[in-house]
Amino acid sequence: MRYHNITKDDMLNGDGLRVVLWTAGCSHGCKGCQNPITWDPDGGLPFDEEARREIFEELGKTYVDGITFSGGDPLHERNVDGVTALAEEIRRKYPDKTIWLYTGYLWEEISGLRIVRSLDVLVDGPFDLETRDVTLKWKGSPNQRVIDVPRTLKKGSVVLYA
Repeated sequence: MRYHNITKDDMLNGDGLRVVLWTAGCSHGCKGCQNPITWDPDGGLPFDEEARREIFEELGKTYVDGITFSGGDPLHERNVDGVTALAEEIRRKYPDKTIWLYTGYLWEEISGLRIVRSLDVLVDGPFDLETRDVTLKWKGSPNQRVIDVPRTLKKGSVVLYA
């Protein structure tokens, strides 16, 4: 897995104060993407022990609400195993921190992946420049959904996060 950045004290990519891991690699190619530099799976830096330690140091702060995985696409084939392992470790070590993930895939395409059991919120779907709406909370276009993952898994159909 490779990444481009770790953002600290972020309030734009999920509820509360968060640390954000910006992964490298995306095959969606959404027109108008804010981060096209992250599309190349060989771009950025290798996710190493120093990066992992930086994330856990941030999550250890009581005022940090959780982590958000973004990118690129954290569920790109070159990221999904590393992101899954990291999310599971975070869930074990910090069970009260929330885990958000942004992906261009739809819930229906990825709901069977192991990672979903570690997520609190999934923002799904490709960004659609034609319907871009800067007033939307936590998403860029209305086709994207902010999904409450635990409630969705329990109910068996998509439940939106409020």
